[in-house]
Amino acid sequence: MDYSVSPDTLKGKVILVTGAGDGIGKQAALSYAAHGATVILLGRTVAKLEQTYDEIETAGYPKPALIPLDLKGATSQHYHAMVSTIEEQFGQLDGVLHNAGLLGELCPLEQIAEATFDDVMQVNVKAQFLMTQALLPLLRQSKDARLVFTSSTVGHEGRAYWGSYSISKFATEGMMQILADELSNTSVRVNAINPGGTRTDMRASAFPAEDPNTLKTPQDIIPLYVYLMAPEGQAIHGQCIDAQPKR
Repeated sequence: MDYSVSPDTLKGKVILVTGAGDGIGKQAALSYAAHGATVILLGRTVAKLEQTYDEIETAGYPKPALIPLDLKGATSQHYHAMVSTIEEQFGQLDGVLHNAGLLGELCPLEQIAEATFDDVMQVNVKAQFLMTQALLPLLRQSKDARLVFTSSTVGHEGRAYWGSYSISKFATEGMMQILADELSNTSVRVNAINPGGTRTDMRASAFPAEDPNTLKTPQDIIPLYVYLMAPEGQAIHGQCIDAQPKR
């Protein structure tokens, strides 16, 4: 499919990206900014967020904003406070990319530690649920809003040893489908992306023996991320799209 968009397709839009410090989140933030968006960078590591911030500013794109937040410890109050800040600073929110995630441990289901399971569910499911709840009133005010979740191939079909992560991605796809159904008659389009095997730190920790040069980079798959945020992608709703469809 052709995911081309006009160069300034996101001009005037405000987009929140979670996990914006590295990998796909960083590339998405840079690409949204390059297409004219004001990007709000959310992540837990301030130094990494500042690096993304500096790259956006150096390139002369619209001035971004930073929200340092560890989703593992964040509560509903944090998200509501965040919404107040966004509303005060920008007066609008037009898009959210839920990209932050935890891998947990790759092991048999019967060996998953309860604490690991809880952490993965907290970051990959509950944090996105609470954040979305808090952000929806602001998103609904946009004439053309986008909510994009991140799934995985193991979110379509369970796979041995991927327990916590796989379960969290099934939950993510379910949440996306529910929201898409509930918001079908609104200005908010809801979708998910399965990035597929991509050259990121998370992928390297899951497949330490793999040659990263055999994988696509975040930049290779980013056109889909821009397309789903842009007016060009307006017709797509309630879908989980594979960024690297099997040939």
